[in-house]
Amino acid sequence: MASSDHTVGFEPADRLAQDRESVRRRFWIKFKQVVAQLPFAEDLLAAYYCAFDKQTPRHVQASLLGAVAYFILPFDFMPDMLPLLGFTDDAAVLATAIRMVASHITEEHRNAARAALKRGTDTAE
Repeated sequence: MASSDHTVGFEPADRLAQDRESVRRRFWIKFKQVVAQLPFAEDLLAAYYCAFDKQTPRHVQASLLGAVAYFILPFDFMPDMLPLLGFTDDAAVLATAIRMVASHITEEHRNAARAALKRGTDTAE
């Protein structure tokens, strides 16, 4: 197995993650459209806040931005419009990224995620 085989299929997310402002803008557009369908919305928001926190180490930001970028891509392994199954690949990518960097997602990030969900996505940006 070549050393780059573990990234096969994630190239679009890797490229998108390089443009932080595009990720930020596109994240909120998609999140607002699908928040009601996401059982992992709080984890996704906590990862988002951690990825954009200036205190978060660069390698952690890169991992989380890649996972968030995968979430906002219009195409992925499992199309998001499939009922029940559409977000399973997004959840798996996010869960893997969170597991890798869990110690960097602070209670402050989780509180921000809860507050954003509580007040609604209209003001979450």
